[in-house]
Amino acid sequence: MSEFTESTLPPQATKKTTPGLAGKNQKTAAAVPTVIIEPVRGWSRLELGQIWEYRDLLMAFFWREVQGRYRQMAFGPLWIILQPVINMVVMSFVFGRLARLPSEGIPYPLFVYSALLPWQFFANSARNSSQSLLTQRAIIAKIYFPRLLVPLATVMAALVDYLAALLVLIGLLIYYHVTITWAVLTLPLFLLLAAAVGLAVGFWLAGLAIKFHDVTIGLGFAITIWQYLTPVAYSASLIPENWQLIYQLNPMAMVIQGSRWALLGAEWQPTWLNGLVVLAVLILLVAGAFYFRRVEQNIVDSI
Repeated sequence: MSEFTESTLPPQATKKTTPGLAGKNQKTAAAVPTVIIEPVRGWSRLELGQIWEYRDLLMAFFWREVQGRYRQMAFGPLWIILQPVINMVVMSFVFGRLARLPSEGIPYPLFVYSALLPWQFFANSARNSSQSLLTQRAIIAKIYFPRLLVPLATVMAALVDYLAALLVLIGLLIYYHVTITWAVLTLPLFLLLAAAVGLAVGFWLAGLAIKFHDVTIGLGFAITIWQYLTPVAYSASLIPENWQLIYQLNPMAMVIQGSRWALLGAEWQPTWLNGLVVLAVLILLVAGAFYFRRVEQNIVDSI
């Protein structure tokens, strides 16, 4: 069995005379477009226009992801806020009070929490989008729709988590008397980059996760290691000079430093390497989308 795409014929192309069919029913049948499912072989186009055509289904997947994530839990949606807050408390005690790591003159709880939010957004986007085909396999096996909707919905749901946890950050900004500047207007750009990185990871791993379920376990380890290689709990100024070039190739380092700069006025000077990183992320994202379209043709056989 192969994956399919759809095409819609104009109404006049489907009209035909059926013996015994009333004239009124004939007109009604002729007015209904016919959807033809055609097999696709090899590499196929992204057909991004279908995302708009199926926007209602995208929103349905989005709400299902949001509502189902914390169902049958004692604290329910409160976990959205509790997770980064608990991490902030633990990191503030271990790295801020015990290790006394420098925080660029920013109160350490605020310093680490401002980094935990975009990191959690990226991690949830990557983890959930890579598992999205598995979680929606029952629907995928029954009906046709653009499979790109599934990972996109998980990233949208992760953004809801970010916005909810942002309320705590606003409270911390008020508590520590931090003045917001015009730089905060650039914050959506860094969130967009984090979403692109997470979605790129999801595109490349979603097809593999169907065949090899331990891919999701390996991704969990990779994200944990990646977090320690990113200035979430520490300042980028601690990185030795001879490692700075390689360090700046980490796209999430750019997201974290840029977010701190936008929200807290922390020191950050973008370089030409940041432009290369953004370009590389875009290439990986587009290539990952094409790869996703390639492997989705055999998804039904693998489920």
